Amino acid sequence: MQKKWSPDSWRGMPIRQVPDYPDQAALNAVETTLGNYPPLVFAGEARSLKAKLAKVVEGKAFLLQGGDCAESFGEFHPNNIRDTFQIFLQMAVVLTYGAACPVVKIARMAGQFAKPRSADTETIAGVTLPSYRGDIINGWEFTPEARIPDPQRMIQAFSQSAATLNLLRAFAQGGYADLHRVHSWTKGFVADSPEGERYEELANRLTETLDFMAACGLTSETTPQIRETELFTSHEALLLQYEQALTRVDSTSGDWYDVSAHMLWIGDRTRQPDGSHVEFLRGVKNPIGLKCGPTMPVDDLLRLIDILNPEDEPGRLTLIARMGADKVGDKLPGLIRAVKKAGRNVLWCCDPMHGNTITSANGYKTRAVDAILREVKGFFAVHEAEGTYAGGIHFEMTGQNVTECIGGAQAITETSLGDRYNTVCDPRLNASQALELAFLIAEELKKKRSGDSRKRVAAAE
Repeated sequence: MQKKWSPDSWRGMPIRQVPDYPDQAALNAVETTLGNYPPLVFAGEARSLKAKLAKVVEGKAFLLQGGDCAESFGEFHPNNIRDTFQIFLQMAVVLTYGAACPVVKIARMAGQFAKPRSADTETIAGVTLPSYRGDIINGWEFTPEARIPDPQRMIQAFSQSAATLNLLRAFAQGGYADLHRVHSWTKGFVADSPEGERYEELANRLTETLDFMAACGLTSETTPQIRETELFTSHEALLLQYEQALTRVDSTSGDWYDVSAHMLWIGDRTRQPDGSHVEFLRGVKNPIGLKCGPTMPVDDLLRLIDILNPEDEPGRLTLIARMGADKVGDKLPGLIRAVKKAGRNVLWCCDPMHGNTITSANGYKTRAVDAILREVKGFFAVHEAEGTYAGGIHFEMTGQNVTECIGGAQAITETSLGDRYNTVCDPRLNASQALELAFLIAEELKKKRSGDSRKRVAAAE
């Protein structure tokens, strides 16, 4: 029997990755202020997302979840939001049209500000300061003043999230996502790349299909699904003071929802069954995710599933595997078998980014596109072998022409990382590399669908 939950029942429990605010009174004041702010998202939207994720659990859709590693105050600009949204649309088109599969789209945007760190401090040139934990907590600049946790940053993060959400809703519902614009979404630096050419071929086929549909009377004016899309938001629920302040009772259902995003997830560093982050998220009714790294014990996973989804609701819990390309084949099968044996309804999603982070010879934190693609292939192969559904992808990318991940069709080398290495945290895929990932996933989904069709035919005979 679990103890009674309340929005503040996480306080006093073991907690990790927490900033040390020097001014408790200032922190309390900010929490009170945020508690009076309007919601960023609505409970009904979170319920709608849960229903769509339940379709993924059934194998009838695919989850596309991605965005910035950590949003920043310095890069906040409508063009950056638009460019990332564009690439998201392109990836969704590749998956939906290329693999004939409905796609549930969740952005790591409008709230992805806090980041876990491997150490509480960092040392440069003999100077030791607190680690940078994301713009919602402290500054990236390596100065004593910038690294002091400042609760006022939560107010700025909320404001930026509200503005980002406003623009995303306008893009999604105001005609920018119209499938007739499928050619115009291509970024200039992607157009001449191999993946850009593949996308252009797919876009031409889609245009022909839309022309046929228009001849049958199905146009943007008569069919909203052609001119609009549905986009949800998500972030890691790391800074619990911020999350609690934005947790409200839904007037329709009487349930508690964290209205900072449609979906929240627990990171691999904060997934302790008796910890504060698990305690907080078990009580809100949003769809939630759980990162599962290579050190995740089977018993812990099963216990966490019981805590976070005791009613076994399809669409409630997404397990985000982040194993690394060299470990996914060894570490993932045991977890899948245990969950399958327990008969639990979960959505299995692949994070091929965080287990493949390396440091280049010239000191840049980077990821190899080849390793990312190998982990995705391994993820699909394991699920095929276990008879389960590989339901989603969770990745870090940007619409900017960055050089942060090596390899891919653009053949970015270690020596060229410094050309446009803009991230203040983890390396991100650029648009061309993200499209390369989308085409790979589309091929895997088509193979899965073809295999299922052959099995049905064989069974019928």
